[in-house]
Amino acid sequence: MPFNLLTSRMVEAQVMPGQTLFSQRGAMLAYRGDVRFTPSITGGQGGLRGMIGRRVANEATPLMTVEGQGTVMFGHGGHHVHVIDLVGDTLCVESDRLLAFDGSLRQGTMFLGSQGGVMGMVRGQVTGQGLFTTTLEGHGSAAVMAHGGVLELPIGPGRPVHVDPQAYVAHRGDVRNKLSTAIGWREMVGRGSGEAFQLELSGTGMVYVQASEEKL
Repeated sequence: MPFNLLTSRMVEAQVMPGQTLFSQRGAMLAYRGDVRFTPSITGGQGGLRGMIGRRVANEATPLMTVEGQGTVMFGHGGHHVHVIDLVGDTLCVESDRLLAFDGSLRQGTMFLGSQGGVMGMVRGQVTGQGLFTTTLEGHGSAAVMAHGGVLELPIGPGRPVHVDPQAYVAHRGDVRNKLSTAIGWREMVGRGSGEAFQLELSGTGMVYVQASEEKL
């Protein structure tokens, strides 16, 4: 189900019979055609067990199901929107950044501690995003939100990318992450740059970075 960027802050989706789209509740701006909007209890594939898991992980942003035939325009809070196309790989993104996504994508949660051990857990606390993140896997598209637009940075073997945790939006592919510290004598005396923590992403894939350190 293709997404088309109308502006940097609005996206349009084509809804076809027999297909399902999920979006954040309240994100619909306008629509044309015969389109139905209903609250989603399970929030995508994964059924009741997946829904319970997301609630336990605090990754249960309220969603609505979009079905029928027509065109729907989405946006939320004036945030910038970025479309990510998946071709069988996995996207890791915080649930509150998901504006809309294909119902064909399998939704789940991932414990950050599984990537980087204890430092992965620390990353969740430092970024304020908790210890879990939402995953989308399969073939389809997702529209994510960010402050100030999104930059795509490729990650390759021997070419890790270091990101300010507050500027991190999402990543996809076979990627490992760990949090490293950059505390020196300047930080100790209060004269450092403030970039005491860096998120290192390695492997093969893509990381999405916003042009701001502001949370949604």
